[in-house]
Amino acid sequence: MAKSFADAISMEIRSDVPCRKDFVFTVSPEALRKESARALQRVAMAVNIPGFRRGKAPAALLQSKYAGDIENEVKCMLVYFAYDKIDAADAGEMLNCNLEKDIQISKDADTVFTMIADIAPEFEVGDYKALKVDVAAAEVTDEQVEERVNFYRTMYANYAEVAETAAAGDMLKVNYTSDFPMPEDASASLKRQLQAEDGYVWLSEPEIIPGSMAALTGVKAGDERTFDAVYAEDYREAALAGKTVKYTVKVLTVQRKKDLTDEELCSKTQAPSMDEFRKMLRTALENEAKGRRQQELSEKIYEELDKAVPQFDLPPAILASETSRELRKIANELVKSAEDAEAFQKDTAKHNEAAGEAAKKTLRRTFILRKIAQKENITVGQDEINAQIGNMSRYYGYKPNELRNMLEKTGGMGELELDMMNGKVLDFLAGICG
Repeated sequence: MAKSFADAISMEIRSDVPCRKDFVFTVSPEALRKESARALQRVAMAVNIPGFRRGKAPAALLQSKYAGDIENEVKCMLVYFAYDKIDAADAGEMLNCNLEKDIQISKDADTVFTMIADIAPEFEVGDYKALKVDVAAAEVTDEQVEERVNFYRTMYANYAEVAETAAAGDMLKVNYTSDFPMPEDASASLKRQLQAEDGYVWLSEPEIIPGSMAALTGVKAGDERTFDAVYAEDYREAALAGKTVKYTVKVLTVQRKKDLTDEELCSKTQAPSMDEFRKMLRTALENEAKGRRQQELSEKIYEELDKAVPQFDLPPAILASETSRELRKIANELVKSAEDAEAFQKDTAKHNEAAGEAAKKTLRRTFILRKIAQKENITVGQDEINAQIGNMSRYYGYKPNELRNMLEKTGGMGELELDMMNGKVLDFLAGICG
């Protein structure tokens, strides 16, 4: 029975847009009536109607009570057999396939519905294994090692009180008050921002209090300074955003970092000796340099690939989706306030064009690397994905399952897998071409 319904559905393939195919299906009223009757019989056997044995309720009663369910079941059968016919048609590599709109069943005329599919672009990547790129080998100098030693020596350094006047990088122990009226419901962070005893202010960016570096540079213990702090429109504390607040600061002490001795630095870093510490830093710097070289190799390899592969059309639905994603990225970067939103709206055409160009570049790269992955049977396994999520969870401070759930909810899993695939392809090419 089901087979006869499938045979009654005809399909026509139209391809008026590059990388897209429309599958137009037609089914006669007679075939639909027969399938509706079969659906009604299935409903009759599945429901209980008081006063009737299962499957013996009058058709008219069932039809009036379950008309919507019967029609939905027929629609499901139409879509089911439509997908079967599309699969059998060998119409190219489909990336997605969806109904153009909900099927509207006609009782007196043919029912016609369309399924639209994005098709992978067809192109050749050429002899990508013959590409040659040159990037200098990663080297680490003694000077770079010493720079890193000094970085850690400063980073782990202790602050000590000094009698000199305050200079850039110093830390001041202070009491301060402001003329801003304290709201009754002020948060703890807002209270700390407006007044403090035995608090600390650093003469470095980012400033805790706007203007404090200019106002307090040159002070010494016992000095008092009054100055205006102008808060940005997008300041994190909404109560202070865009406001000018007068502060009075009493300097208690001036403290300055005192670089660690070799012994102190070894103790802080748990290194057996400075020689061992330098060896450890050299290894870390060499790994960083290798990573930078690998990144530069990947970029140059793709530049050569991009030149070698001819232009090709992109699937329209996927391009539209990627353009929307790029537009959201632009908006997130530019819109920080109501004024930014208004300016963004005025330049909508410009931003749409920029998003469209970025989307085209991203998708072109994706399809080129995807083609090579297919040729070389390069895949990303579930174990690799799990390991990557584990690494990411440690970096961001989440449990692996929490991060996975977040990625799945936001659609980030597909993006993660794609990034990993692209990375594997570029690593493969770097091993051949670099």
